[in-house]
Parts: sequence; C-alpha cells; structure tokens
Amino acid sequence: MYAVIRTGGKQYRVAEGDVLRIEKVAGNVGTEVTFNDVLMLGGSDSPKVGRPTVGGAKVVGKILAQDKHRRVLHFRKEKEGWTRRRGHRQPYTEVKVTSISG
Repeated sequence: MYAVIRTGGKQYRVAEGDVLRIEKVAGNVGTEVTFNDVLMLGGSDSPKVGRPTVGGAKVVGKILAQDKHRRVLHFRKEKEGWTRRRGHRQPYTEVKVTSISG
C-alpha cells in the first residue's frame, strides 16, 4: 500500500518503511509524527483519490533526525570590482514511515 501526502508545500509518494527528508517538522528524534493531508491511497483493489484529501486517512512516521542540508553557495561578482558570497543551509527532518491507514 502506498500514499501520497502533502507536507511543507510539497507532495511525496510514500510506502511503509520508506525513509524521506521533508521540510522541518517540530519534534524530537524518536517521536512520532502524523500526516493527515493524505491526497491519495493506492496499492489495494482500487485507488482512493481525495477531493482534496482522503477522509479518515493518515500516515504515521517516526523522526530519525533533525539536521541541515549541505551548504548552497551564491557568489556574485560585479564588473565594478566588488564581490559578495552568501551561503544557506536548509533545515530538514528525516522521517521513517511506520504505518498507513485509511
């Protein structure tokens, strides 16, 4: 069974046992997080498509890590002779999907 969930402004296709990196979600390592925005359930007889979400469906996951991605550098050089170097590290949450119900 698989599900399509929405979190952090993005959509993810997940199945039980999948490990995924999503936008930062509040919680400590080892706690469970529930995703109620389930857009689609599939894998059984016929897929259930929500309008916009599937009623009563939820995906439960366990937080494995709270970390930051690699540094993304932005370097700007102008012809007048000045330069600017900026960096950014986006925080993320690593989640393992434990159950899908619906």
